[in-house]
Amino acid sequence: METDRRDFLKAAGTVGVIAAAGAAVTGTPPAAHAAPAAAARGPKGMAKRLTLLTLRRNGELRLGVKTEHGVLDVKEASGLLHMPAPTTVDDLLQNEDGPNLNALVDAAVKPNSAAKKAFLGDTIEYGPLVTRPEKIVCVGLNYRRHAKEVNMPIPKVPVLFNKFNNTLNAHNGKIKLPVDVATKFDHEVELVIIIGKEAKNISEADAHSIVAGYATGNDFSARDLQLETPSGQWMIGKTPDQFAPIGPHLVTADQVDADNLKIECRINGETRQSSNTNDMIFNTRQMISYISRYITLKPGDIIFTGTPEGVIQGKAPEKRVWLKPGDKVACSLEKLGELKFDLV
Repeated sequence: METDRRDFLKAAGTVGVIAAAGAAVTGTPPAAHAAPAAAARGPKGMAKRLTLLTLRRNGELRLGVKTEHGVLDVKEASGLLHMPAPTTVDDLLQNEDGPNLNALVDAAVKPNSAAKKAFLGDTIEYGPLVTRPEKIVCVGLNYRRHAKEVNMPIPKVPVLFNKFNNTLNAHNGKIKLPVDVATKFDHEVELVIIIGKEAKNISEADAHSIVAGYATGNDFSARDLQLETPSGQWMIGKTPDQFAPIGPHLVTADQVDADNLKIECRINGETRQSSNTNDMIFNTRQMISYISRYITLKPGDIIFTGTPEGVIQGKAPEKRVWLKPGDKVACSLEKLGELKFDLV
């Protein structure tokens, strides 16, 4: 096996050993992805039936809601209707102010509503979907066919690593590639879980009860920094500035079966990754429950759930064409929307 492929396996295997130092969780076989009887999806205080986003407007970040009338600027609508509501995604997550938001949206979409001016046209500027997560937890090697393409055994427990807040990026954003320190840039489309309620040691059956919603994300990576430095620096390969674009929407958990969604990534219009979240080794309930054994999950925390097959690192060395400035990346998950960003 070629040297860089061995390095990849060794580095990933080391992380797997760290993750395995605790109670065992076994990967779910494909036929076993049916969810157990459980609490309703989403916290009681979370908004329901809504598609949320972060707007950049008038010099600030604001909560937006996608509706059939256009995107609703919640802060402006709140003022026009004299109704209380959270004004940012973070406020909604931290304060469990979903009922007020649902009431505001219901009032705003009524005929002859005083909030008509709060509906925006198609040209909007997106901000980072969540801006103040306490933690960004990532799960590696979580798709069966991806494990096969990199010639690795199925992990016995979720393989965990992390990103930091400096990596957060928005839909239609840009990643300034750190070409002074790296050259091997790779794409990883992923389902992203956004936590809406604090929990420690939560059961698999109750895991979905703390999920605010889901989004499309990309665990952008610099493989040479991640795998080829003498110590195998996963941290610096995963955490350069802007390396975690998420968006465009947070779709509330009550609307989504996150364990059965089509997932794709396209580079300059060419499909590179195409799979389904039902190929995940550990489903969303298992990941949330496992992480919460060791880490208290809090509102606003982000979980990247792993990438399917098709990454550049998984190809034979002679077929690897790394991403470069000028490339355009589009990632999509069924029901969650298409995340786009450019490399500069």
